[in-house]
Amino acid sequence: MDRPLVSVIIPAYNSGPYLADALRSVFEQDYQPIEVIVVDDGSTDETASVARSFKDILYTFQANQGPASARNTGIRLAHGDFIAFLDADDYWPENKLRTQMSHLIENPETEVVLGRIQCIGLFTEAEKSIRFEGPDNTMTNVCLGSGVFNKSVFDKVGFFDESLRFYEDHDWFLRARERQIPMIILKQITLLNRRHGNSTSRKRKKSDPTMIRILRKSLERRRSENRGHATLLRNFFDHDEGKTNRKK
Repeated sequence: MDRPLVSVIIPAYNSGPYLADALRSVFEQDYQPIEVIVVDDGSTDETASVARSFKDILYTFQANQGPASARNTGIRLAHGDFIAFLDADDYWPENKLRTQMSHLIENPETEVVLGRIQCIGLFTEAEKSIRFEGPDNTMTNVCLGSGVFNKSVFDKVGFFDESLRFYEDHDWFLRARERQIPMIILKQITLLNRRHGNSTSRKRKKSDPTMIRILRKSLERRRSENRGHATLLRNFFDHDEGKTNRKK
């Protein structure tokens, strides 16, 4: 039986030192077929030359507009029925796509399959205090790179909010939960999240109000859809495979 095509979207901004590792981890996957789309979001370093040194990728350049815009560009270019995202400074374990696509194929009602995130690299003092799930620095969290998505889910939830430079993933998952999109978080590690000094997440100010605005917008949407009463959302962590299986 022919397996469905997975479109892998890699937004990249000045990611020259890391992009080759990300691309190699995609091409070393034990799942086929895939297409790889690198969306260069206005890089001024060697990102373009690194991307073009790999065969069989679609490379496109756009003026810097942020990761949400780059991901949306990738979705529009994608030919696959399934979408996977990978930040240019992260990489995947080799069985990531096979593991998650097997679940999606066997459970067609599920539209988003996530997994565990393993954090590697240089940790700040604050990051050293994170309560990981085990000694391998594994955690469960909102992170696009840990998932595989049925492309049709973006017709239901919408694309990423391009007005957001940070937390666009949290905003998208809030909207998905509002629409009760079927999703699951597998126990397997599906993303290796690299911690380094130039990561976008470390450039956020602690006082950044974006998350508060995102939560307020979600509350307003739920109130407007329910005559002023906000419906409760299922907790993101309740989608964990262990909790889901116990409820059956």
